[in-house]
Amino acid sequence: MMQNVHLAPKADEDDLYSGYNDYNPTFDTEDLENDTAFQQAVRTSHGRRPPITAKIPGTSASRPLATGFGSKTALSSSMGRPMTGAIQDGVARPLTAVHAAGYTKAALRGSVFDPLGQARGPAPPLEMKNEDTPEEKIRQLEKKVNELVEESCIANSCGDLKLALEKAKDAGRKERVLVRQREQIASPENINLDLTYSVLFNLASQYSANEMYAEALNTYQVIVKNKMFSNGGRLKVNMANIYLKQRNYSKAIKFYRMALDQIPNVHKEMRIKIMQNIGVAFIKTGQYTDGISSFEHIMSTSPNLKAGFNLILCYFAIGDREQMKKAFQKLITVPLEIDYDDKYISPNDDPHTNLLIEAIKNDQLRQMERERKGMAEKYIMTAAKLIAPAIETSFAIGYDWCVEVVKASHYVELANDLEINKAITYLRQKDFYQAVETLKMFEKKDSRVKSAAATNLSFLYYLENELAQAANYADLAVNSDRYNPSALTNKGNTVFANGDYEKAAEFYKEALRNDSSCTEALYNIGLTYKKLNRIDEALDCFLKLQAILRNSAQVLYQIASLYLLLVRIDGKCETHLRSKIKMLFITKIMFLSPSLFCQSYRYFPSNIEVIEWLGAYYIDTQFCEKAIQYFERAALIQPTQVKWQLMVASCYRRSGNYQKALDTYKEIHRKFPENVECLRFLVRLCTDMGLKEVQEYVTKLKRVEKLKEIREQRVKSGRDGSARSRREGSGSGDSGGSAKGERLSAKLRALPGTNEPYESSGNKEIDASYVDPLGPQTERPKTAARKRMDEDEFADEELGEDLLPE
Repeated sequence: MMQNVHLAPKADEDDLYSGYNDYNPTFDTEDLENDTAFQQAVRTSHGRRPPITAKIPGTSASRPLATGFGSKTALSSSMGRPMTGAIQDGVARPLTAVHAAGYTKAALRGSVFDPLGQARGPAPPLEMKNEDTPEEKIRQLEKKVNELVEESCIANSCGDLKLALEKAKDAGRKERVLVRQREQIASPENINLDLTYSVLFNLASQYSANEMYAEALNTYQVIVKNKMFSNGGRLKVNMANIYLKQRNYSKAIKFYRMALDQIPNVHKEMRIKIMQNIGVAFIKTGQYTDGISSFEHIMSTSPNLKAGFNLILCYFAIGDREQMKKAFQKLITVPLEIDYDDKYISPNDDPHTNLLIEAIKNDQLRQMERERKGMAEKYIMTAAKLIAPAIETSFAIGYDWCVEVVKASHYVELANDLEINKAITYLRQKDFYQAVETLKMFEKKDSRVKSAAATNLSFLYYLENELAQAANYADLAVNSDRYNPSALTNKGNTVFANGDYEKAAEFYKEALRNDSSCTEALYNIGLTYKKLNRIDEALDCFLKLQAILRNSAQVLYQIASLYLLLVRIDGKCETHLRSKIKMLFITKIMFLSPSLFCQSYRYFPSNIEVIEWLGAYYIDTQFCEKAIQYFERAALIQPTQVKWQLMVASCYRRSGNYQKALDTYKEIHRKFPENVECLRFLVRLCTDMGLKEVQEYVTKLKRVEKLKEIREQRVKSGRDGSARSRREGSGSGDSGGSAKGERLSAKLRALPGTNEPYESSGNKEIDASYVDPLGPQTERPKTAARKRMDEDEFADEELGEDLLPE
């Protein structure tokens, strides 16, 4: 065993290269060519292996196996199978063990050892894919359709609805080509239904997004009617949504119910949303009882805020007090499924815990929780303000009931807000005493509520000119919450009223530091600088305010007033500043007058000058439909003035509603049968519309024009006769006849025409020279400010400057 082990002598211990010249005779390959057994094994190593079976006769017989090391006894396996390399019946069993080592039958001495075949060179290049085959064309076309659908969806998400629709249409066209090609080379069963469904669904969605509802409904109908789409019936929800947008509520309810029948009960959330939409559609149609049944089902199975609020609206609509109370109690018990603020307060001084709380204090989940809580508070406050006057005999008792219910829930902080709303309701009813008493109840509450109540009390006392009380409550509000901009503004107003402008400016500045969007403080500090003759700083404040409030007449007036002060101070830039002032007044008239006149009309809708201005303004801006309501109001105020009714008819005519214009002119002709302008427009409309009545109105028009001419001649002859009588004197013989003719002409002028209504305000002839108000001669009435602007006259007086309280 140890015969081949060679130990190095001690003298050679330091020789690192010792032992490399030793030779092991086992590796001697010089005589392998003369070894018959080895050569036989090499030659038969690729032969076919005999069947592996123990039933072959003689397989268990031992045969001699010659090797280069002498003759040995033949070996056999335990199953009787001959060993590898054994010769049986003249057939040598292959030596498969040496095949993996790279030996082959043709191996020669001196050949290169290359088991991986690297000497054969690089592999031939891959064959190019033939793109002309039908299968490859279909594959490429299908890929292109998928890309178009994705691009359409991306364009929709980016807000480019037109591009999204174009991509969806292109995908639909290519998908139809793809289906035809598949039908030509394969059976219809091989059509990609998922791709067809995706293309049609995306196309319908893009039609709906572009408000092309008819095309969207047709596309959805194609999907729904195709039985090969297993879940296509669920898209009836989308069709119902379109009908709801079109205000076709009956069809919307029908399709919602059809979709509800096809959605299994396991999709509970989807079924609840559909039921909610059904309830909303019932509310739109005024079927409050059916809406109540839908919302009651939702509140009993899966309550949510919207369903609870809509249930309260339905009960309010039908006037059921007890059910309103029950629905309100259900609303405040809806679970929000959010964490409370205690979670975000660190219980100890652990730095790791504090870092974690800081990280999650304003993350997206926390923001979502705030939004959900804010929405819940909004629904509860709105519902309470809605039902409080209706559930009890007075709104005060109703508010008290709502406050008690809210206090018993986890919305305790809303009870104080309801109390403040109760005080505001008293203010709207002009019951200032009750409002003040209600707000005084908050003097012993927590700081936030106390500050809000004190701010409102300061505002009330400031309006009543009780500056001492206003200052006291302003101080209370500021001490309760130093960061309340409204409280600081009111405190500044009280100081301003006492003439301490510097101190008032400090309060206004502090309010702006706490809330830069407090426009009241910015406006008031501008007035303060104006009082202190710091014109540049005041102008800077109002210019900033103009950037925030673009349509404020007060701000524009203050800027113009400051420019005028600069003109008086420095006359060098008088021309430039006057042009700026004129531009500001033009801006005010062009952009602010409509809103100001609309406010005036809302507060006093019987002012005929305001009505006339608004009607003319909407005519000038080509909104004739809006002008109609103002001229109709004027016709109600002055029913004997035919011009308002003619303007209404002319607006209908210019807006393209010829039938309505014709009916209006006919009604005017019935009331004023001798109005020439009305008959002229009747003739024109009947001619344009090809009506047979045109000849009748032509005849009437000629008769009225002739009668009008006769009247004018009589009036003229009467005037001539009276003039001659005055020249000839009263002593002539014809004086009696002339006086008689003059009296007759005066009577003709005083009396109205045939079938013409009387007017109590005067005896002038009604609209004898009416001109179409929509013609090129129409001009809006000028206001006093506009006249002064045209004449370039700037008055020295100033408008009243009022502080803006909170």
